[in-house]
Order: sequence, then C-alpha cells, then structure tokens
Amino acid sequence: MTDIRTFTTKDGTKLNVDTTDYGHAVIFQHGLCGDAGQTREAFPSGSGFQRITIESRGHGSSQASDPGRLSIATFTDDINDFIEQELGGPVVVGGISMGAAISLRLAVKRPDLVKALVIARPAWVTARAPANMAPNAEVGRLLKSLDPEAAKAAFTAGETGQRLAGEAPDNLTSLMGFFARQPIEVTAALLTAISNDGPGVTEEEVRALQIPTLVIGHERDLIHPLSYACAIAELIPGAHFAEITPKAENRARYVSDFHEAMRNFLKEL
Repeated sequence: MTDIRTFTTKDGTKLNVDTTDYGHAVIFQHGLCGDAGQTREAFPSGSGFQRITIESRGHGSSQASDPGRLSIATFTDDINDFIEQELGGPVVVGGISMGAAISLRLAVKRPDLVKALVIARPAWVTARAPANMAPNAEVGRLLKSLDPEAAKAAFTAGETGQRLAGEAPDNLTSLMGFFARQPIEVTAALLTAISNDGPGVTEEEVRALQIPTLVIGHERDLIHPLSYACAIAELIPGAHFAEITPKAENRARYVSDFHEAMRNFLKEL
C-alpha cells in the first residue's frame, strides 16, 4: 500500500511524500532527477520498516520553487524539517546517489536526528563536483543551449555518450531519459547545480560518525563508482559494505541483492 501526501517547507515549497508499509520510519531518498519510484523499487517490502521518501525540490511531484536554492544543503534542510515536524525523533536515514549525499550530510550535521545510515551507490565521497558527475553536468549544459532533440543527438554522438555506451550502458540509459524530462528548464538547472555541488562535509566529520551504517555499491557504474562506496565504508567506523550485482548486468538480481542487503541491515537495528 502506498500513501501519498504533501509536506510544506518553511519557505512554502510543497514537497511530495511517498510512503509504503508500516513500522519504524526509514527516510529513503532518491537520486538526481529521480523520484519515489526509484526508492520504491529498491526498498524491501515486509521488512517491518516504513519507507518514507520526500521527493526533493524539482523532483517527482514536488515543487521546484526558487532555482537558486536547488542544492544538496537545501534538500537536506527539508528532510531535517520533516523529521522534526512529522517524526519528532531520530530515524534511519538513507538514499541512493544524491539521496546518499543528502543522508550523509544529515548524519554529520544533525546526528540527533539519525540513528542509522544507508549509503547506496554514492556519487560523492566528500568533494564537490567530482569528475564522475561531469556527464550529468554536460547534459544540463546542452539542455540550456539547445532544444532537447538536438541536445540528445549532440550528447549521443559526443565522446562522453560513446564512452558510456560501451562502459556503463545503465548510466547512459538514465541520462537519455533526462532529455525528455519535464519541465526541461528545471531538469537543466538540477543537472548543472547538483553535479557541481557536494555533501558539504569533511572526511574528518565522516570518520567521527558513530552510528550503524550500511554502504551499497557495485561495478560497471561510472557515475556511482564502486571505489566511492568502498571509500565511505572505510571512513565510517564499523560500516558494513555490501557489493551487489550491477544493474547493467542483471536488473532483477540487482534489485534482489539490494533488498537482501537492506533486510539484513535493518533486522539488526
């Protein structure tokens, strides 16, 4: 059963909240230009935990509001406010890609609100604008200067598109979807702003985390390097690392492995 409602931020932006199952709350956030469909697929049903996804500004059915405020810090502040207003205490927080960066930032900046952490397929460790996010930024720049079809053709024929086609087809499939993602202006703004952003934390702060943590990663993913997942797992004391089947290799096994890793982690909390 899925429940959908609206949460209004302090500046009046309306965010879509997507919830499934019952039990202890787990805030589980999607990736850049994704939505709750991504977290719905990845989160195991019947785990005894309730998945709550607050679609970030400009994502899913949430309002974008001020384009100048599209940032990982703003998205994190929105989750912070939701937990304080709606849940009132520490919860499990996690996410995929951008959602992982949001979760890491929240755990560092507001440890009183996070009792356990899930970092899945991270696209950042701590640095801003990492090289792996360059393909997203390139798509954003093309969408700002060309119509969507011309932008898509230019990217597909270019060096980045050709490289991804051979080395990371799942990444390329995701990027191709951005050329049709509406509204185009918001998509372009998100891709450029977030690709050049970062979680805004230091390695020292990450090393200081003292909470149960699961880190999930896999190979054949240039935008979410396995080395980033390994690096974060090494930084956080006692973190459990799970390497799963690459989505580009077998999507069904990817989902099954993701569910198993999450179930095993959550049942220990």
